[in-house]
Amino acid sequence: MNECTFDDLQAGQRYTSAGITLTEAAMVDFALSYDPQPIHVDAHAAAGGPFGGLIASGIHTLAICCRLVQLTKPWVAACLGSPGIDELRWLKPVRAGDTLHVVTEIRELRPSRSRPDRGTVLLRHEVINQDGEVVLTFNIPELVARRAGSTTERAPAP
Repeated sequence: MNECTFDDLQAGQRYTSAGITLTEAAMVDFALSYDPQPIHVDAHAAAGGPFGGLIASGIHTLAICCRLVQLTKPWVAACLGSPGIDELRWLKPVRAGDTLHVVTEIRELRPSRSRPDRGTVLLRHEVINQDGEVVLTFNIPELVARRAGSTTERAPAP
């Protein structure tokens, strides 16, 4: 994968990650450490719960998304972090055996007015299961380094 900077990106570009299949053991292990609710760690209790069985923690699904995005996006080394996540939504439960992948779209590019060495890339992430169902969505602004000496202005996405 070629490493790129803010200046190489364009609004509307989309990146699709490889898939990863969740196992019950991985789901329970994560939940025991970080989100030990019965619907995530106790198959018997979860069977009688609102989802009819064990489901992955939403935080686990988000963490998987982050990993898949890091393995996909071509500006990993140029990424300077993010100030937060916007409009995070868990839309469908994720279960053992589900295979998830992420589609990332660049929504907008904004060069920094105060720090010419960087810009903000506004991204939309969708986590999709093997049936084509969107299970998680969120928007995230990322700060991304620019090439040295770059001053090209960018228009917002239509």
